[in-house]
Amino acid sequence: MENLKAIRIRITSFKSTRQITSAMKMVSAAKLRKAQDKIVRLRPYAKKLHELLVDLSQSIADSEVDNVYGRVSSPEKVLIVVVTSNRGLCGAFNTNVINETRMVISEKYSDQFRKGNLMFLTIGKKGFDYFRKQKVNMLPEQNNLFNDLTFDNVSRMAEQIMSSFVSLEFDRVELIYNQFKNAAVQNLTNEVFLPVETVPPGNVKIAPTDYIYEPDKEGIIKELIPKSLKIQFYKAILDSFVAEHGARMTAMHKATDNATDLIRDLTLQYNKARQATITNAILEVVNGAEALRG
Repeated sequence: MENLKAIRIRITSFKSTRQITSAMKMVSAAKLRKAQDKIVRLRPYAKKLHELLVDLSQSIADSEVDNVYGRVSSPEKVLIVVVTSNRGLCGAFNTNVINETRMVISEKYSDQFRKGNLMFLTIGKKGFDYFRKQKVNMLPEQNNLFNDLTFDNVSRMAEQIMSSFVSLEFDRVELIYNQFKNAAVQNLTNEVFLPVETVPPGNVKIAPTDYIYEPDKEGIIKELIPKSLKIQFYKAILDSFVAEHGARMTAMHKATDNATDLIRDLTLQYNKARQATITNAILEVVNGAEALRG
């Protein structure tokens, strides 16, 4: 009987867990649909603006026009922006970003890290908690950004990073985040935010498109490049935000399925144990009757 009671308690516990994970799955699905619409609408605009930015940077590379955001130098002082989530229960979403950051530190910026010239800006509580324990150089955390994720809030943070680059506080700024592909897949991304690249990915130099710039290239630089950088930064944060909900929905879906499987197995185990108990009780009654009859 004690064994049956223990099984019943476990079944009840797993049913409660299944209700929680199922509810979390539906909540994440609703948030995912809302956030996914934003990133789908933003991507074509951000992609085209980035192409213009690369073309403009390439066209002025040999001119006398000063592009403060294209300053290329030896990366002695580096800022790494690590984008995670504020909450867990989203599978390996945060772990992948943290592991990628650790790999970048050890393989790419080991000298800067040893000299204390590697700085971290964490967006998301999970990344902040991890790197705070590692006692690395960190800028003030930005965990509240996801509470009100708007372009204005993100652009203010991008402006601070851009200002730090222009004032020579950093020679390079990199972003590490999860890029949303679909609800079940997130692409781990490590990209250079500053300096602005002057050639497309792959270091393939192509002929610049014959754009007509009005009023002039210098005026466009002052307007287009900062705006494009803010858009790229916002897209990275929004990508991570959408990917988080997709990862959590997938994780809760798997957790719900696992709870259902465990409930089914425990129910079968319970029925077998109950049947064995009933059979033993019947045998005891029969044996008792035989003993009295003898």
